[in-house]
Amino acid sequence: MPVLTTDAESETGIPKSLSNEPPSETMEEIEHTCPQPRLTLTAPAPFADETSCQCQAPHEKLTIAQARLGTPVDRPVRVYADGIFDLFHSGHARALMQAKTLFPNSYLLVGVCSDDLTHKFKGFTVMNEAERYEALRHCRYVDEVIRDAPWTLTPEFLEKHKIDFVAHDDIPYSSAGSDDVYKHIKEAGMFVPTQRTEGISTSDIITRIVRDYDVYARRNLQRGYTAKELNVSFINEKKYRFQNQVDKMKEKVKNVEERSKEFVNRVEEKSHDLIQKWEEKSREFIGNFLELFGPDGAWKQMFQERSSRMLQALSPKQSPVSSPTRSRSPSRSPSPTFSWLPLKTSPPSSPKAASASISSMSEGDEDEK
Repeated sequence: MPVLTTDAESETGIPKSLSNEPPSETMEEIEHTCPQPRLTLTAPAPFADETSCQCQAPHEKLTIAQARLGTPVDRPVRVYADGIFDLFHSGHARALMQAKTLFPNSYLLVGVCSDDLTHKFKGFTVMNEAERYEALRHCRYVDEVIRDAPWTLTPEFLEKHKIDFVAHDDIPYSSAGSDDVYKHIKEAGMFVPTQRTEGISTSDIITRIVRDYDVYARRNLQRGYTAKELNVSFINEKKYRFQNQVDKMKEKVKNVEERSKEFVNRVEEKSHDLIQKWEEKSREFIGNFLELFGPDGAWKQMFQERSSRMLQALSPKQSPVSSPTRSRSPSRSPSPTFSWLPLKTSPPSSPKAASASISSMSEGDEDEK
């Protein structure tokens, strides 16, 4: 959308192009060519010196209320946030997210201070400037990265990058001999506050490393770093390596204990299953035994049948009443045939009678002879 350039302003301080008065005939129409916010996140954000804003249209001053209403509609609102961004963490990312979402259509420029300025005014950093630049380029909320950003924002810097607003937390930042380096930005109505994320900061991370220095030194020694690279003395190196060996032994003992527990648990499970199977088999065996050898079992019936068969086989058959007649031999005379019949005799009433009967029987035998 084209805008009308003019040097005159209305009584309210808003450029005449934004007021209700009709434009004069001498005004020249120029379109804004400011870079638009990134829509795709398949590549890192560009550096400012690679894609600077070459827009020739006048960059009219906006109020926060106008920017929140989406004015102007023909260009994005250019928001600037700066910092050291050492050990880039979630607190940094959340601050940049707030700066990006301050207005409906924002183009976020992030300034990163160089190592020289940082070491001079704040102190030594863990990451060098090149690493910090690259960390910011890969943040999804950043549209453009400004390298070697100034410690204090000057009007020339703001004009060069066509900055509408500066986003930072509202805590006074005392540095470089000033109680608040953003004081003049606040007075110009260009400052927009963001909220800090409690519990996370670069200083907190460094404090953790310093507090657990021995742990991290041992960790890096174990990973192959030399004592010289870690700035560790000979004695401390031997101490750390010994502690690493002790930790390895503890880990092995722990692993053995865990494996033994697993083995015991498996044995218990197996024994439980074995006992259960044994009980099932024993019940089955007892049932089969009772079915075979019980009072009404099949073995008893079979034994009775076999015993009856054996008795029948062993017992003699009943003799006939009369014996067959013998055939006569030619050399002998025929013998008389006798019939053996049982005699019905009453039992003797006394011993004398018994003896008399015996004597009579003997006499009769002698007569037969």
